Amino acid sequence: MIEPFVYPAARLIAGVDEVGRGPLVGAVVTAAVILDPARPIVGLADSKKLSEKRRAALYEEIVEKALSWSLGRAEPEEIDQLNILHATMLAMQRAVAGLHIEPDMVLIDGNRCPKLPMRSLAVVKGDSRVAEISAASILAKVTRDREMIALDLAFPEYGFAQHKGYPTAFHLEKLGMLGATEHHRRSFAPVRRALEFCQPVK
Repeated sequence: MIEPFVYPAARLIAGVDEVGRGPLVGAVVTAAVILDPARPIVGLADSKKLSEKRRAALYEEIVEKALSWSLGRAEPEEIDQLNILHATMLAMQRAVAGLHIEPDMVLIDGNRCPKLPMRSLAVVKGDSRVAEISAASILAKVTRDREMIALDLAFPEYGFAQHKGYPTAFHLEKLGMLGATEHHRRSFAPVRRALEFCQPVK
C-alpha cells in the first residue's frame, strides 16, 4: 500500500514530473501544474497506469482547468552534454519557470529536487500520491508520446510510435541495422555502439 501524502502548508502548490529519462531518442519532457481547488479533476493517477485514451482525456481537462501549467524539456544534445540527470533537472527548472503564476511550494516526483527560487520537496512515488504531480506526469507523457508518434512519421522503420524510444529488442535491432538518427542520444551506450558501426541516419 502506498503511504498517503501529507501536504505541506502552502498557498499555491505546483507538482512537477518528467517523462523520458530511459529512452534512447528524443527530449526528456517535464511538466509543472498548479491545480484549481475549485475545479477538481477526477481520476488523476500515475500516467503509466492509465490507458492512452484516458490520459488524452485527462490531458485536455488539466489544460482547461489548471490555474497554471507549463512544459519544460531538454533536447538530446543537452542530455549528451550534461548527462540525463542534470538535463532532467534543467528541464524541471524550465517547466517551473514557465508557469504564469509563481507557486510558493513545488512538489517533485522522485528523490531529488532541482535548484528553484521557491521551497521544494521531493516526493517518492509522487505521481501516485500527489494530484499535482499526477497531473504533471500526464501532461509530460502525452506530450512526449505525441512527439514520438510524429518522429515515427519521419523515421517509420524504427517503430518509435510503438516503443516511444525506449530500448526494446526491436529498437535495438533497428539501431544496429540502420544506425542512429540525428534525434538519438549519442551518450547512451546502445547508440554509441551503433555509431561505431553505422553512419548516422539523416
